[in-house]
Amino acid sequence: MIARILVPMDDSEMAERALEYALENHPEADVTVLHVAGEPGPMWGAATTLALADDLEEAAEEKAAPVFERAEAIAAEHDATVGTRVQVGSPARAILNHAEEYDAIVIGSHGGTLADRLLVGDVAQRVFRRSPVPVTVVR
Repeated sequence: MIARILVPMDDSEMAERALEYALENHPEADVTVLHVAGEPGPMWGAATTLALADDLEEAAEEKAAPVFERAEAIAAEHDATVGTRVQVGSPARAILNHAEEYDAIVIGSHGGTLADRLLVGDVAQRVFRRSPVPVTVVR
């Protein structure tokens, strides 16, 4: 039985579909939405704001707030609630670091940024290949 599900979310449509899938197919499960605020890397992008912030955790929480608001709205449409969690770092690594705390992971096939579309499914693929728990990839 799947009692605890981790749903990594960014602000993409695929992430929303993953949450909807988890809520529709596992209505009795405790669902936790994880938003990973990226770490600075070669492409920087949104991570620049985090890297320059005085309080990294507060900046990550602010970045996650709209994602969590949308997740809570989706959950409300399914008469459910979701837990939320913020992590800073590499998305795949952060997801995998928490995987053993859950019975399954439901993840969108790719994110919404240009970099995600160029590397379609990079995070989902790494999570799928390395997860110690079952992974459902939603399109």
